[in-house]
Amino acid sequence: MNKKINIPPQYYPLWVLLKGLSLLPLSVLYVLADFLYFVVYYLIGYRKKVVLQNLRSAFPEKGEQEIQQIAKDFYRQFADVVVEILKLRSMRAEEMRRRITFTNQQLLDDFVKQGTPVITMGSHAANWEWVLPAGAVQFSFPTNGIYKSLNNPFFEAYMLHTRSQMGARLVEMKETSRDFVRNRKVPRVVAMLSDQTPMINEIQYWTTFLHQDTPFYVGAEKLSNMFSYPVLYLDVQRTSRGHYTLTFETITDGTQAKPAAEDQYPITELFAKKLEATIRRSPADYLWTHKRWKHKRPEGAR
Repeated sequence: MNKKINIPPQYYPLWVLLKGLSLLPLSVLYVLADFLYFVVYYLIGYRKKVVLQNLRSAFPEKGEQEIQQIAKDFYRQFADVVVEILKLRSMRAEEMRRRITFTNQQLLDDFVKQGTPVITMGSHAANWEWVLPAGAVQFSFPTNGIYKSLNNPFFEAYMLHTRSQMGARLVEMKETSRDFVRNRKVPRVVAMLSDQTPMINEIQYWTTFLHQDTPFYVGAEKLSNMFSYPVLYLDVQRTSRGHYTLTFETITDGTQAKPAAEDQYPITELFAKKLEATIRRSPADYLWTHKRWKHKRPEGAR
């Protein structure tokens, strides 16, 4: 059962407004996205310094003109994702199936048929918010997602409702281990966004990612090792405006030998390599507004 959604009364007008906007067809919402792009990129310059610095550090081989073009393309894509998330509030299952294509669902199905959960490691590439609802309407088995709660009470309630309204079940990050123990034998898929930046006191693993020392969460790997669950990488690619393909790639089938040393994380390392390949294929489709490299690797850290 999903967490009960409580909307603070002072946010009722905003809740109704966003619901009304979500009823508009995407063709109309994309006009809004074009306007949003102009405002965010040209007028406000929302986190433009962060975006440009991230791009320059991630792609030192690219010239400044190409970096500026990637940044522009990113803001266009970012505006599209914003209105697509807005549309999700009232999107029908039929439209979701039409806009999201799973290229090799059989790979996931075969693992789930073995009778245990399967972990998917995803990222903030293309439209990450459509992935969980798309699985909920497409798969014949339960679709669960691990999420990190938001501080703002309205957006916490709004995103919980939006992400779960097609049938997906959400599990708060701090409840992950407990949920896996309770449901360790339930055939299901558990989606995790694994490219987020850990808190400085939670960092357990560093690797070189896009030319930079980068920490990654290792929760998916620890769960796989603990329960011998398969782990799949989820590659999301935008094919056209409002249309995406989702492709699974095996990271481990769950039968791998455990690392000899506690500081070795081969599953996380392979995820980082696959994610880097996804980003290099289409740099503008990744979320560049966050300070992904705000932490520095301590001397002596592996």
